[in-house]
Amino acid sequence: RGKRQRFVDKNGRCNVQHGNLGGETSRYLSDLFTTLVDLKWRWNLFIFILTYTVAWLFMASMWWVIAYMRGDLNKAHDDSYTPCVANVYNFPSAFLFFIETEATIGYGYRYITDKCPEGIILFLFQSILGSIVDAFLIGCMFIKMSQPKKRAETLMFSEHAAISMRDGKLTLMFRVGNLRNSHMVSAQIRCKLLKSRQTPEGEFLPLDQLELDVGFSTGADQLFLVSPLTICHVIDSKSPFYDLSQRSMHSEQFEIVVILEGIVETTG
Repeated sequence: RGKRQRFVDKNGRCNVQHGNLGGETSRYLSDLFTTLVDLKWRWNLFIFILTYTVAWLFMASMWWVIAYMRGDLNKAHDDSYTPCVANVYNFPSAFLFFIETEATIGYGYRYITDKCPEGIILFLFQSILGSIVDAFLIGCMFIKMSQPKKRAETLMFSEHAAISMRDGKLTLMFRVGNLRNSHMVSAQIRCKLLKSRQTPEGEFLPLDQLELDVGFSTGADQLFLVSPLTICHVIDSKSPFYDLSQRSMHSEQFEIVVILEGIVETTG
């Protein structure tokens, strides 16, 4: 039998590609923070470095422009003259002063004086802009690192599901286990049956989603996932598999998607 394309891969990635939506780019840019978090790591690091580099060069240029407009560059070595920023006599020195200010290293050889109101205004603007950039980018990187995708790799599902008798009932079963010692708090499991069907009115539904009962009424869907557990779906008159035979199940086109939700104990 040829291998059918899956709707949801084993690693949880959905094989869905959107198209012809209209205004897709503007929608992504309107939620820029989530867009950055969803990007791949190489693009995150590129934007992180590029944003800081551009911001640093821009603010250093502003300090250099103030020194140039006031004539401080030509009088930097005149002890009788009070410049806007002491010992700033070219662009590299203005850049070093900005880095000392932005990184709160502390003033030593270069420092701002009280004879420069435009420098004080620029200093306030630099502090506000720096705080915004730090909060945005560092917050983005932190959320990117704490995403549960890697944690999900230590949650194991059985490669195959089995149908057999259990407690006198025909039951669909599969196993799930947690490899880490840290617990999954409030772990809950759900199962979706994806199958195309046609309604009595003649409408064709290519990916109709049906819920598979894995213990809603008994609370068995609430897992205490300390050791590997066997998840059961009883094939009774309410089950969508009730009218399928063993032979028809081989030829039937459907997919079961298992969703395990929970809170990671260590990170929340």
